Amino acid sequence: MLTPFHIAFPVDDLDAARSFYGTTLGCAEGRSSSQWIDFDLFGHQIVAHLKPGASKDKAHNNPVDGHEVPVPHFGVVLPMETWEMLAERLRRAGIAFVIEPYIRFKGEVGEQATMFFLDPAGNALEFKAFADINQLFAK
Repeated sequence: MLTPFHIAFPVDDLDAARSFYGTTLGCAEGRSSSQWIDFDLFGHQIVAHLKPGASKDKAHNNPVDGHEVPVPHFGVVLPMETWEMLAERLRRAGIAFVIEPYIRFKGEVGEQATMFFLDPAGNALEFKAFADINQLFAK
């Protein structure tokens, strides 16, 4: 059984967050107030908290598999078919990828599909999938 996680993060515009997470990503909205919005991110609770002036500065990056991975970031591991559908949905929506959808560590332990992009507040998100979920924590 899936154990949902909870993460809270800053945004500088709740309407932009509602549009991005609700419409673009397709996350159902839960409780909300004038200061925050709960979203269902593939069964996990994420909360966009209003922080006026939240920084949209470029995140720090670490090199991974020839790409500059933004740090910090958050996201979820999806079934491959769901990941592929999300990648296509994001392309159709014109989302600018920080790292385009691709297969990382191809032919190696931990091979995975991954993509990175930013929300309107500049928060980095990663969505990944494994053809073999047993590779999730493989060394």
